[in-house]
Amino acid sequence: MSITKKIDHTNINKDATKEDIKKLCDEAKEYGFHGVCVNPEWVDFCAEELQGSEVKVVVLIDPPMGLSSHEERISICEKAKKGGANELDIVMNIIDLKYEYYEKILDDLRPICALLDTKVIIGSGYLTDKEIRKASELVKKAGAICVKTATEKDPLEEREVEEKAYHLRLMRESAPGLLVKASGNIRNYTQAKYMEEAGADIIGTSSGVKIAEEEKNIANL
Repeated sequence: MSITKKIDHTNINKDATKEDIKKLCDEAKEYGFHGVCVNPEWVDFCAEELQGSEVKVVVLIDPPMGLSSHEERISICEKAKKGGANELDIVMNIIDLKYEYYEKILDDLRPICALLDTKVIIGSGYLTDKEIRKASELVKKAGAICVKTATEKDPLEEREVEEKAYHLRLMRESAPGLLVKASGNIRNYTQAKYMEEAGADIIGTSSGVKIAEEEKNIANL
């Protein structure tokens, strides 16, 4: 399978314009990406732009650490579903994880996962190995389809690809049967391929076009 089919083409910039998001959607259709990942305010627009295509509308919820109230989080998710989102990428409350409030985390995530296919971002760059394992187990118990490494401002973004790959392996081992999504400064084909070989089923990146073109060039050698 081409790596392009695994890419969530991402633009979560706060200052993104309608033209930027239209370009994102057009590129996703052109290259056959798995989805576009955007902030909640763009869900309706993306759903309209991508109507009739196989590209999924993926919405990022509550970055960078998942600290909004449950009521706020589920309200945003319900609105996103109504607007045409296909998948939720929601951040686990990382502080609750640190304090081992596991039942609170499950009470928050279960009704959200019941709304739509949900990927849960655990912020692995903030976590110890033990916490990564526990977080991944909780994601599976909550009924999500996927556990995801990071989002904006996660320390993992600046770390070496080897450490990111290590986190992916921990997540896969701890939550067998779940998809695993890698994200955070994956900027070229070599890095994306490394993530895929480490077990990533989905790759979140704002460099999807570059990665797709590099893959095409390698295939033509």
